[in-house]
Amino acid sequence: MNSFGRKFKISIFGESHGKSVGVTIDGCPPGIKLDEADFLSDLDRRKSGAKGTTPRQETDLPEIISGVFNGFSTGAPITIIFKNEDTRSKDYSKLKEHPRPGHADFTAFKKYNGFNDYRGGGHFSARLTLALVSAGVVAKKLISPIDIRAQLISVHGNSNIEQAIDDAISKGESVGAIVECIASNLPVGLGEPFFDSVESVISHLVFAIPAIKGIEFGSGFKAAQMYGSEHNDLILDESGKTSSNHAAGINGGITNGNEIVFRIAVKPTSSISKAQETFNLKTGKLEQLMIGGRHDVCVALRVPVILEAVTAIALADFFLISGLNHLTNT
Repeated sequence: MNSFGRKFKISIFGESHGKSVGVTIDGCPPGIKLDEADFLSDLDRRKSGAKGTTPRQETDLPEIISGVFNGFSTGAPITIIFKNEDTRSKDYSKLKEHPRPGHADFTAFKKYNGFNDYRGGGHFSARLTLALVSAGVVAKKLISPIDIRAQLISVHGNSNIEQAIDDAISKGESVGAIVECIASNLPVGLGEPFFDSVESVISHLVFAIPAIKGIEFGSGFKAAQMYGSEHNDLILDESGKTSSNHAAGINGGITNGNEIVFRIAVKPTSSISKAQETFNLKTGKLEQLMIGGRHDVCVALRVPVILEAVTAIALADFFLISGLNHLTNT
């Protein structure tokens, strides 16, 4: 549904063109230093404005309406909201009857019997990643000194990102990308075997980010082409440090003290400038669809900070389940 977590619980709400979007965080321990200014750096990294991102300009200023008092978390649920201001809903009026191929327009219409808010993608919009990023800011404080860094490593198979973006713009196209994430300074022992493995829980959250189509940890699919002697990470000392890190810092679903390393595949944005022949629900025919509005040529440009956030949320939940608490570092 719209909630995640066993101890560090988040619930997201809102629609792209509704009054606001936001998140409620339950289970955050008291005493974590927190105010609106703490969110601005990560929120700025998510904003549009760079070449290849949507022209939609929102202030994205967080408003903490509960759970923080005198600059510290109280232990009560923390609710953060963001007002939607720069909306152009008329750009989406025809999409209710003529859904975009590759988008959730069609499935949302069918699942919710046409009652879904289709403006700007409604509840399925990447606008709601604001909620994930803001929850990630709180989670990062909780799991200190773990450090999480994500970066775009290729766009449309090209490591020259600017060139790939320029090429897509010139063709009226959108493009996908690969984003890599590394978490360091991890303790040994986070995670559970089988259903609550570190890979399972991180993957669960990663696929809450719109447009994600794949994930691999460590050597990933290349492991299928390796011998065991090549893939095995030799243990060098009692801390668990290894000579290589094909396992991505995880064995048996549990952190081994090395870096967690994984990569995700982000699909091309559904909305493109080219005309597409696709089904019209009203007429029952294949008809040409020209998509208006403001859209990302490469939504992956804004994904790294979102990926860091969901990784932090997953690790924060593991921290609290394990009884770990880093309040002294906040």
